[in-house]
Amino acid sequence: MALHQKLLYFLACSRWDNRAVRLDAARYAVEAVREREPVTTWIIDDTGFLKQGEHSVGVQRQYTGSAGKITNCQIGVSLAVASSSEEIAVDFERYLPESWAGNAARRRQARVPKDVEYKPRSSLRSR
Repeated sequence: MALHQKLLYFLACSRWDNRAVRLDAARYAVEAVREREPVTTWIIDDTGFLKQGEHSVGVQRQYTGSAGKITNCQIGVSLAVASSSEEIAVDFERYLPESWAGNAARRRQARVPKDVEYKPRSSLRSR
């Protein structure tokens, strides 16, 4: 339990660049696949995570394909790459709805970084 608490403390309170860590891990994984065969496909997907309440970052009533309807959920957007025989998740980001992005008190309480901005969901598909 003590190790688990130390890890949670590190993640929540330490100053580290999570984007740099994710980029380094993704490069390592993609290079390992590319040694065996070429990466041929990029996969971008948005996934809903059903939630109760309203305190988890990004939760609101919104459409999710995982439920097939409008429901209380968070949305995550993932990027994976694939070869003919392997698929590797290389990045993931939580979608921040406008109701969260525009609420300074809610953002502060949930520790949403200042550089995280609202983007319409339709823009996620056009990148």
